[in-house]
Order: sequence, then structure tokens, then C-alpha cells
Amino acid sequence: MKLSADLKAFEARLGYEFSDPELLVRAVTHSSMSSPTRDDNQRLEFLGDRVLGLVMAEAVLEHDRAASEGQLAPRFNALVRKETCAEVAQEIDLGKVLKLGRSEMLSGGRRKLALLGDAMEAVIAAVYRDAGFEPAKATVLHLWGGRVKTVKADARDAKTALQEWAQARALPPPEYIQVARSGPDHAPQFTIEARLKSGERQIASAGSKRQAEQAAAQALLSSLG
Repeated sequence: MKLSADLKAFEARLGYEFSDPELLVRAVTHSSMSSPTRDDNQRLEFLGDRVLGLVMAEAVLEHDRAASEGQLAPRFNALVRKETCAEVAQEIDLGKVLKLGRSEMLSGGRRKLALLGDAMEAVIAAVYRDAGFEPAKATVLHLWGGRVKTVKADARDAKTALQEWAQARALPPPEYIQVARSGPDHAPQFTIEARLKSGERQIASAGSKRQAEQAAAQALLSSLG
């Protein structure tokens, strides 16, 4: 199988050339484009999540050999979460080569963080299936760059930090309520309210529910001091 020009260019951005090009094609094929003769990337995504996890677990251990498990866990979570995978995908312009169905294209699928994050994990798995763990590890460490060294010592995401704040005060977990949605389908804007049982609340908006929830949690944390 011969890769198209755009996928060859993507290989260069990825920093890895496939022996089996079919693996790359499968990794960039979204379920909206699958058919009886064309596999999508969901199974590869499942595998890539585990490969990424092992690489990052080793990386954070090596970077700070004195850190406790309690310190390492939030750093690890920050490095493997979907938003980080999507950031890396954007840096290598993975969205440009995704194979999407018409409805997904019309709804802005090439820019959706969840979709980009999933595809990034699938690409990692494709490298692993093509050449084994060491080349996959090298590719991940190259793509993630200095993130391992710069991840915050307290790298908990805002929702986790807010939930721990509530638990420490014997409160139920925070609630996240969608109060508005605006904009076209390909560029929606979600407004989310983060609310504590004790009455405190804050509102934030973003291009996805996940981002808006994180922003609202961060706003509420800031207001709590």
C-alpha cells in the first residue's frame, strides 16, 4: 500500500516512517468513516492509551526519583489526559489527515479535542504495532517534548482539585450544570456552572463541555481562595 502525499507529509511531522502504511491509515480513520472493508481507529485508540500510559509512567519516575506516588499520580494524569493528547495532535496537524464521515466533517470534527486526542492515541498504537515498544516510546517522548520536565508539581486538574476541596469539608462532589449553548454546530460554545452544596458557584464558557467544566471549576477554586 502506498501512502497519499498528505499522509507522507504527516509521517515527517510525526517523526516516524511506517513499514506497514495500512496501520497509519487505520489510525487516522474515524468511526464515522468506517465500513465493512475499512477499519476505524477505535481498537488502536484502546491500545495506544495503554502504551502512552506506560511511557509516561516510566518518564515521570525517571525525571523525579524522589517523588512519592501521591506526587507522581497527578503529574502522570496531566501528561496522559485527553486534552494533552489533543494539544500534541494539534502541534503535528493530525486533524488535517483525519478520515471523517461527512457529518463529522461538517460539525468541525478536525478541531474537536476529544476526537484529536483519540486519534493521537491510535497513532501511538500504530507505531507500537509497526515496530514495537522502543520506537513507540521514542516517538512519544519526542512528541511530548519538555512536558515531562515542565509539568507542575501539583498537576491536578481543576475538577479534581475542587472535588478534593469539597471532600475535605465533608461536602458532596461539585455539580456541573450546562446553562447555555450557542454558536453553530461546527464551533459550539458551552456555558457551564460549577456548584457546591454549600452555595458557592461560578460560571465559565468554552468550546467543549469538558473545557467549560474545567474552566468553571478553576473559577470556583479561585473564588474560594
